[in-house]
Amino acid sequence: MYYWLGKHIEFPPHEVASEEGIIALGGDLSTERLIYAYKNGIFPWFNEGEPIVWYSPVERMVLFPEELKVSKSMRQVLRKNDFTITENKAFKDVILACKKIERKDQDGTWITDDMLAAYTKLHDIGIAKSIEVWNKDELVGGLYGVDLHNGVFCGESMFSNVSNMSKVAFIYLAQQMSYKLIDCQVYNNHLASLGAREIDRKNFLEYLK
Repeated sequence: MYYWLGKHIEFPPHEVASEEGIIALGGDLSTERLIYAYKNGIFPWFNEGEPIVWYSPVERMVLFPEELKVSKSMRQVLRKNDFTITENKAFKDVILACKKIERKDQDGTWITDDMLAAYTKLHDIGIAKSIEVWNKDELVGGLYGVDLHNGVFCGESMFSNVSNMSKVAFIYLAQQMSYKLIDCQVYNNHLASLGAREIDRKNFLEYLK
């Protein structure tokens, strides 16, 4: 039995989350609710046409920047330096690219039009941020997420139109932006190869404080 949100901005205790990490359904994607959710270790993830699904996984995938792993092949890519990296220069282009990119084992995108609009509003007030990777004037990779302004960056999505460019953006985020913790939400092999690992929810919530 899932907890359904009303108009009041609140979430139930983390302990009620299901095995899959679902803590609540419904509500909205207002700026106030999104900021409250992220500050409390909760994020939305759902498909078009579904109610909003809010997650608080028992195990949280995170990167401590000092644990970043850069492979020999990626060091060679970085040394070539045939790209330019910027911050917050093309936020909407990045989120649109993340929305459109085809992903293995995924049918469609979870970045709905409503989510695009909601995170663009967060960007407008300095909460959502992007990293862009350029080849001359072409956007070839990047990522976006939520900056909680407490040393924690909550990554949302990344993309590459050219091999390894999302990794370039992620490495830049870890090495150049002075975060103590990058929230990667749920396990995936791509991020594990870069040094991200799972910690339990209790520890993650302590970092948010």
